[in-house]
Amino acid sequence: MVDLSFPLDLRFKTIAIARQISVEDASGRLLWYVKMKAFKLREAVVIFEDREQTRPVFEIQADRVIDIGANYEIRDAVTHAPVGTLHNMGVRSMWRSAYELVQGGQVIFKITEENPWTKVMDGFVRDIPILGLFAGYVLHPRYLATAGGGEPALRMRKESAFFEGRYSIERVAVSATPNERLLVLGLLMLALLEKDRG
Repeated sequence: MVDLSFPLDLRFKTIAIARQISVEDASGRLLWYVKMKAFKLREAVVIFEDREQTRPVFEIQADRVIDIGANYEIRDAVTHAPVGTLHNMGVRSMWRSAYELVQGGQVIFKITEENPWTKVMDGFVRDIPILGLFAGYVLHPRYLATAGGGEPALRMRKESAFFEGRYSIERVAVSATPNERLLVLGLLMLALLEKDRG
């Protein structure tokens, strides 16, 4: 099992038919290589241990075509055993992105966008010719994940980048939170979903 050494660095591959993310830890070591399957009506993601995509470790599958209110089931890629589910909060997340991470029928984490205006401005500026090139360098949406009792656990932030998507995940809690690996998997799926929304 891979140890998580924060902050984690997420980089979206710029030229690819399917969205792809490389996830590296604080030392620059590759933890996972994430690939969203192309030409699927429902989101389907495979997470590999290697950049060559020969060792799958997790799979994430949407339960419907439309994102609003969708559930994204996270499974072990080898045993197909359920690990958890990322739930889009539906209509409540139209203004401020909001997700729940569920395991065994219980909500163990909530993930919310910290400042929805940042995403609105990022989406607006991105569509303006020339000026849109700089949107990814100036505007940085952030998402805070809190544990069941409301204690902050992890924060994901869009980072400055030209010609690529880049996010970082940092630990906000003093020490590792139980189910932290599942939370990172949920944040990876959230990054794939939110990348084109600001």
